[in-house]
Amino acid sequence: MNPLKALQQYGQSVWLDFIRRNLITSGELRRLIDEDGIRGVTSNPSIFEKAIDGSTDYVDALAALTRQKGPEPMALYESLAIKDIQDAADIMKTVYEATRRRDGYVSLEVSPHLADDTQRSIEEARRLWKAVSRPNVLIKVPATPAGIPAIRQLISEGININITLLFAQSAYEQVAQAYIAGLAERARTGGDVSQIASVASFFVSRIDSLIDSIIDGRLKASPNPGDRGLLESIRGKIAIANAKLVYQRYGEICRSEQWRALEARGAHTQRLLWASTSTKNPNYRDVMYVEELIGPDTVNTIPLATLDAFREHGQVRPTLEADLGAADRAMRTLAQVGISMKDVTERLVRDGVKLFADAFDKLLDAVDKRRNA
Repeated sequence: MNPLKALQQYGQSVWLDFIRRNLITSGELRRLIDEDGIRGVTSNPSIFEKAIDGSTDYVDALAALTRQKGPEPMALYESLAIKDIQDAADIMKTVYEATRRRDGYVSLEVSPHLADDTQRSIEEARRLWKAVSRPNVLIKVPATPAGIPAIRQLISEGININITLLFAQSAYEQVAQAYIAGLAERARTGGDVSQIASVASFFVSRIDSLIDSIIDGRLKASPNPGDRGLLESIRGKIAIANAKLVYQRYGEICRSEQWRALEARGAHTQRLLWASTSTKNPNYRDVMYVEELIGPDTVNTIPLATLDAFREHGQVRPTLEADLGAADRAMRTLAQVGISMKDVTERLVRDGVKLFADAFDKLLDAVDKRRNA
């Protein structure tokens, strides 16, 4: 069996971390659904920037939009992105219906420049939700301190949300509670909670990339063999350990009385979605962040290169709840060698917001360049 499809046997859905117009119009997205079992699509500013600047897919559309709407790059980008999201959502509608609204979603992100502004994030999410006008869209909001109350409010209004830039277990706790509180508020006011979807996008490989760089610095400075051994023992281990432990908390939340009451009203759990699952270190197995995080009620959003690699040589087995003792030991060792997970995750959130904001600016520049080509 195709390893990508085989993941469904363990309760995991594969979403594609990529979008561009040709993927939709060529029939490739439909083929990925049929042959690989793709059950959703995620996008971000970096993906759209590469799609627009790295292809000719949008030349005609940009020319037409420029004649209609004038020169504003932001308006042009949104018109292009919303069209892609709508068309992808229409193709994914069959999955949405076949899975009874569990899968079949396409994500569109609010501007990363709003990451520290609760009210404007709420307003932009509402506007994008209305503009796309598809039941199987997820609006992406980052898990920043300003994003958490926005998530709660938007869920209470019945807007599907993909919470992005999650790195810390403590941040996941806040996100999960915001989702539950939003559902509870909607139920209290007589709203239907059975139609609402949300995923918590927990980033993986970026954690190892940063911690491994810290380890490299410590190894250069430490002559102590014992310290060096401890540092080497956690290289490439923390991201997966962190994800495994946060999944344990997901299970506890799903067994809580608070959640059971919402589930009785038809609410769907807010699944963990493993993001940033391409392997950045060439010394690591190219599919390690897929193979080591296989378990029920999860999503893995996978970029094209990793998707191809996993189809070719991915090994499918239940790993997400395997060897939890090793995960605990890895996190304890991290603290023992003096590396603060809190500092690491706070930096990753800051860096992630900046990375997406920079990509968003490059995206608008690409739109402007293509428009004038």
